[in-house]
Amino acid sequence: MSDKIGLFTGSFDPVTNGHIDIIKRASKLFDYLYVGVFYNPNKQGFFDLETRLKMLSEVLLAFENVSAVSTQDRLAVDLARDLGVTHLVRGLRNPTDFEYESNLEYFNRRLEASIETVYFIADHSLQPISSSRVRELIHFKSSLNGLVPQPVIKQLELLNE
Repeated sequence: MSDKIGLFTGSFDPVTNGHIDIIKRASKLFDYLYVGVFYNPNKQGFFDLETRLKMLSEVLLAFENVSAVSTQDRLAVDLARDLGVTHLVRGLRNPTDFEYESNLEYFNRRLEASIETVYFIADHSLQPISSSRVRELIHFKSSLNGLVPQPVIKQLELLNE
């Protein structure tokens, strides 16, 4: 039987406790899980790609079967094919996420029919958390306690020195 390898992708700008919950749960279902930090031209970025990858990599040290990967100029299915991924992992917080993700799955299937997509419903206590709202709180220098992992807080402290 071959290994089950997952790829959970996003912009992770910044990584939130909601993302970490999905990673934790997915890491238990897959032999190996990649977390792909991608550039999304449709989103206003706060942290550069290198900083997002650094923060995420620090968080992932807690998981023995998970590592971060990054690309700016490739589709997730192309990276997945190169990594031997068997499943794309996606998180859903609400019906809007479902609409977006089901459309994305349609195109991913057209490009790479052999890779399945699995969805994780966000934990109810974490559903309101989004990177966009966290960036808004960062802009107004509000508390991020309970919303993001410690590496994000440390990075913001470095920026504010």
